[in-house]
Amino acid sequence: MMFDGKVAIVTGASRGIGRAIAVDFAQHGAEIALVGRDREALDATETACRAVRDTVKCLILKGDAADPAAVESFVTQTLDAFGRVDFAIANAGQSRDGLIVRLKKETLDELLAVNLKSAFYLCHTVAKPMMKQHSGSIVLVSSIVGLTGNAGQAVYAASKAGLLGLTKSLAKELGSRNIRVNAVAPGLIETSMTEKMPAAAREYLLKQTALGRAGKPEDVSGVVRFLCSDAAGYMTGQTLVVDGGVVM
Repeated sequence: MMFDGKVAIVTGASRGIGRAIAVDFAQHGAEIALVGRDREALDATETACRAVRDTVKCLILKGDAADPAAVESFVTQTLDAFGRVDFAIANAGQSRDGLIVRLKKETLDELLAVNLKSAFYLCHTVAKPMMKQHSGSIVLVSSIVGLTGNAGQAVYAASKAGLLGLTKSLAKELGSRNIRVNAVAPGLIETSMTEKMPAAAREYLLKQTALGRAGKPEDVSGVVRFLCSDAAGYMTGQTLVVDGGVVM
C-alpha cells in the first residue's frame, strides 16, 4: 500500500484524524495538499509529515472547505503544483450538540455546510481531473452516528448520514471512469472534538465499545489508506465502520 508518485488532497488537515491521514499518506510516499482554516496548525501538520519522510512535498492551502470558490482554488493549486490528484479525503467537519427544540437555524446551516456541503464541493471539483486521468479514489469521513443516530445530535447525525448517501451515489456515477468512492464511519476517536464531550456521555459510549477503549486518529488513517490503495481496488460505495465494536 505504497503511494509513490501519487497526490492526495486532505480537508480538515489541521489536526486530529485529518492530520493523521496526511502523515500516514506522506509516510507511504504520497505528496500532500493540506486544507484547513488554521495556518499555524497546518504548518504543524506539514512538520509532522516531514518527520516521517523528509522528502515529502506539502502544499498548504489555508481557507474554508465549505466555500465552493475556495475549493475550486484548492484543487487548481494542487494540479498546478503536482500535475494530478489521485486521492481526495473529505474530512472537514465539526460537531455542535443540542436538542432539536433548542436548535438555531444558524447551527443547522453551519453544520450542514462544514460536514456535508464541503464534501460535495470537493467531490464535484476533483471529479473532472480524476475523470481525465481515468483513475482516482475519494474517501468521505462520516461517523457512526450517521448510521445509528443519537439524541442531541440530530443535525450532526443528519449531515454525516448525508455523506453515506453521497458516497453510494457517486460510486455509481463515477465507477465507469475507474474512480472509487468510499466512506469511513469512526466511533469515539481521541481528538480535540471529542475532548469536549461530557464525561457521562463519554463513559456511556466506552461501555458500548467492545474493545473497551477510545480509538486514535491513526486507527482511522490506516483504514483510509487501505481504501485508497490497490488492495481495495474492487471496493466502491462502501462504508467501513471504525468504532472498536459499537455498531455490529
